[in-house]
Amino acid sequence: MKSLLHKFVFLSILLNTCSLAFAQKNDIGSLLILVKTDKEDTTKINHLLEVSNFYSRQNTDSSIYFAVAAKEIAEKTKNRKQLANAHSAIGLARFVKGDFSKALENHFTALKIDEELNNKYGIAKRFGSIGNVYKEQGDYPKAFDYYLKALKIFEEAEDKNKIATCLANIGDIYIIQGDYFKGLDYHFKALKIYKELGDKNKIAISIGNIGRNYSILANSTYDKNRGLFFSKALDYSLESLKLAEESGNKRLIATMLQNIAGIYSSEGNQTEALPYLFKALKINEELNDQNMISIMQCNIGHIYTIQKQYKEAEKYLLKAVKASESTGSMSSLRDSEDALAILYDNMSNYKQAFIHYKKAAELKDTLFSQENRKQLVRKEMNFEFEKKEALTKAQNEARQKIAEEKNRKQKIITWAVGLGLLLVAVFAGFILRSLRITRKQKKLIEQQKDEVSHQKVIADSQRIIAEEQKHIVEEKQKEIVASITYAKRIQTALLTSNEYIKTHLPSDHFILFKPKDIVSGDFYWAISINSLPGWDMGTNKVKLPADKIRKNTFYMMTADCTGHGVPGAFMSMLNISYLHENIVERGIRLPHDILNAQRKEIIQALNPAGSIEEAKDGMDCILCVYDFDKMLLHFSAANNPLWLVRNGELTEYKADKMPVGKYNEKTLSFTLQTITLQKEDIIYTSTDGFADQFGVNGKKLMKKKFKEELLKIHCLPMNKQKEYLDQFFESWKGDNAQVDDVCVTGIKI
Repeated sequence: MKSLLHKFVFLSILLNTCSLAFAQKNDIGSLLILVKTDKEDTTKINHLLEVSNFYSRQNTDSSIYFAVAAKEIAEKTKNRKQLANAHSAIGLARFVKGDFSKALENHFTALKIDEELNNKYGIAKRFGSIGNVYKEQGDYPKAFDYYLKALKIFEEAEDKNKIATCLANIGDIYIIQGDYFKGLDYHFKALKIYKELGDKNKIAISIGNIGRNYSILANSTYDKNRGLFFSKALDYSLESLKLAEESGNKRLIATMLQNIAGIYSSEGNQTEALPYLFKALKINEELNDQNMISIMQCNIGHIYTIQKQYKEAEKYLLKAVKASESTGSMSSLRDSEDALAILYDNMSNYKQAFIHYKKAAELKDTLFSQENRKQLVRKEMNFEFEKKEALTKAQNEARQKIAEEKNRKQKIITWAVGLGLLLVAVFAGFILRSLRITRKQKKLIEQQKDEVSHQKVIADSQRIIAEEQKHIVEEKQKEIVASITYAKRIQTALLTSNEYIKTHLPSDHFILFKPKDIVSGDFYWAISINSLPGWDMGTNKVKLPADKIRKNTFYMMTADCTGHGVPGAFMSMLNISYLHENIVERGIRLPHDILNAQRKEIIQALNPAGSIEEAKDGMDCILCVYDFDKMLLHFSAANNPLWLVRNGELTEYKADKMPVGKYNEKTLSFTLQTITLQKEDIIYTSTDGFADQFGVNGKKLMKKKFKEELLKIHCLPMNKQKEYLDQFFESWKGDNAQVDDVCVTGIKI
């Protein structure tokens, strides 16, 4: 896992908000006097918003107070334009406070008002503010979209200040998504504009952004330029800190202290990093920024963990969890839980380490859940005035229902009283007779009461037993889920890591792996064999030259074991074990020989001699052997085909129609197939989970449609192909359940 301290360099300086007015004390004093003496008109609204603007980066509660006062006057005077500005000011203060959900509500309300007024400049400002919130929430595609919308309007208005702000924000998105040099290019464009405008505060912020981005670039590379990037990051950050201290911009001072700490930490100098973090923490505590406080405490705690000061580390990390919970920031809470898991692991407290690791994993799943993103979009569109309207309507309906119910009850009571009196008169003559009958029945009733009491005791006992059984079932279910989740960690460890594949595969590639359940019956596995002994020609049915497969050889399998979930996972781990045994330990090199050996091992394991039941478990797979020195691909396939895209045309190579396992038909050797590779060839392999998925139309995707999509995207970079296939699969699936595990690989020669 990457160090949590790398989070330092991903925190935005927020050009849209960090450059707010920093009025002198005498200026704010004059404004407060005017606020008290102004009439309730546009002038007073402007002064209230200026005061709110002043407090927005220093005291968010005060900022909200004055912005709400401005909103109330705007509503009273029906000043729609200033009402939008007031909602935006409230949204800004809530954003700084870390209350992102409510900040979005205010910004969307302001946007709706500006759209109704056709106020393009106001619309552009709202787009920028909404983009800032999405960026902090980690929804970068939405943030990027809103920044582009804002940039277009500001360019039409030729507002250089706002253009520079948008350029910087777009640069941030590129940096976060890994396009570091493009991101830096946008930040340098922004800095050039600020220098032309002579805005010292914005220059300081822009220089700080560039320093932060060089730090990100340094952390993302391990080549000879790493040291140069760290040096540039430190130089720009120190220059920004100096300018921030000259201007008194506390928010920027805290941010740059944090970035400098991150630079030192990334270079392994934790002792130098700690003082900067404590200074940043103190400033954020003065600003009452709970979100930043939690991040500082998390970083301090993690450094103490590295320094083996476990008691201090635990203290700060527990504070960070508490602060994250108060702000509702799941990303900060996830980082704090992750840091606690690392701490307890270092302390050998594996029980606590597993508890916090599980919490961090659950938060990560929640953050990237597609369903949660859909719910967030729906919540964003519930504007504040619509909520008030719905609340008022509900209250009126409730009051009306209460009144109707009251009248209905009154009528019932009236009729009941009248009918009761009539019945009393009619049955008065029967009272004496009823008394005699009652005496006779009294004894019987008492006996029945005893019986009812006895039955009640029995019913209570049964209820208690049922509740205990329910509790036991729930606890067992939790234990089972926890065990399966831990099994996922084991299965993930057996899969070949992405770092290994990147290191040993000299080609661009992607792997789309989407288990249906917690663990998977699909798997992918790879190994690089850099020196090969000769093989026994007497055991090879297909005789190939001795140099047919040679050094610089890369083996990669895409496989679909029988079943999914826990049974499938057991099969996948069994097959991975046999692959390692057959290729590494036994030295079998040709793909068809390997599959033949795998089949023999599986049958022996699942169908031992004398077995009464016949298991037909096995796997469908494609095993590829890439000889990059001779530009050859040797492969064997069981049930699943291999696809080659060359010069815009897709060719399908058929598989043997039998599994790697027990088979009713005659057992034949798997076929060895060989392809002469060319530059720009793309090899695709896949299990059947993608093509078998039911869509919103109730039909399966099918392999024909899947191949059409592969041909459509083959010109894209491999990482973009993976993103497209993932998004296409989720869109096709819609609200349907995933029917099977999914594993798709692509390798570009």
